[in-house]
Amino acid sequence: MWLNIQSTAAGEPGRLRQKRCVVGLLDGKVAIVTGAGHGIGRGHSMELAKHGAKVIVNDLGGSVTGEGAGRAADETVGLIEAAGGTAAANFGDVSDHDACGAMVQQAIDTYGKLDIVVNNAGIVRDAAIWNMSVDDFDKVMNVHVRGSWSMSHHAAKYWRNQAKNGEDVAGRIINTTSGAGLSGNFGQTNYATAKSAIAGLTLTLSQELYKIGVTANCIGPAGLTRITATMPGQGEAFEPNDVAEGEWNPMDPKNSSPVVAWLASDEAAHITGQVFRCIYDNIIWMQGWRERRVVSAGEKAWDATQIGAVMSGEIFDTRSTPFPFRSANYD
Repeated sequence: MWLNIQSTAAGEPGRLRQKRCVVGLLDGKVAIVTGAGHGIGRGHSMELAKHGAKVIVNDLGGSVTGEGAGRAADETVGLIEAAGGTAAANFGDVSDHDACGAMVQQAIDTYGKLDIVVNNAGIVRDAAIWNMSVDDFDKVMNVHVRGSWSMSHHAAKYWRNQAKNGEDVAGRIINTTSGAGLSGNFGQTNYATAKSAIAGLTLTLSQELYKIGVTANCIGPAGLTRITATMPGQGEAFEPNDVAEGEWNPMDPKNSSPVVAWLASDEAAHITGQVFRCIYDNIIWMQGWRERRVVSAGEKAWDATQIGAVMSGEIFDTRSTPFPFRSANYD
């Protein structure tokens, strides 16, 4: 905000000057960001810290397929601290339910509370369904769906206890979906299924938690990350800190991070149960499954031999039908 301040310099008449008054959007907030050692999660962590949040930076440190472990979270913490922010590393595996509980407890023990959970951790193990192993399906589901659910479970218990004790709660859960989960993608029956499930998880969390002061929303980001780089022709991955402040790159992994920071803020208290895609410089409000058209059989059971004509003439408008069915359009 800009403040008008009266000049009182000696020997000159009073005059108005403007001074920038910087107030952090997330001052006093404590956040957890999972999968934050690289890419989009690193961008989210840096953006939350930039606006005043203290951040638990989680990352197991493994490969894009979920193998191995490392200290990538330390790199993100170092970047935040170098910029004047506050952060601590966590190396837990989000597919481990107890590790998620320990992460929530770390935030409380380290910074006194928890306000924000950004579920971003993810891996890929792509293959056409006839080539995909059960282990590849389960591992992807465990990291994305189980991880998001477990983090939300432990955070929700903490916030619900606060509410029961009469404390004001302003919790935020921000989950991560993708275009694959919203419209499908060849070779990703595990990843697309997981990302679709996360959208459903978000819708339900928003219904269960809103009365205690917690919102749940979902974003579908884009960026040239380690995961994106596994796709042919995408180019080499780069980190959000490789793009200087004020510069623009349409595939910058942190392009969606300002939206995450805003959803995490008190300004977004009225937004819950929504899905947004953040592609390049676009914020896209997504509309999920809805009733597009309804056809009634007229208070009698359907006849399977007549359904083909109904589908063609009444549902898809591909040709007329002689049958007198009633339809209601929702376009």
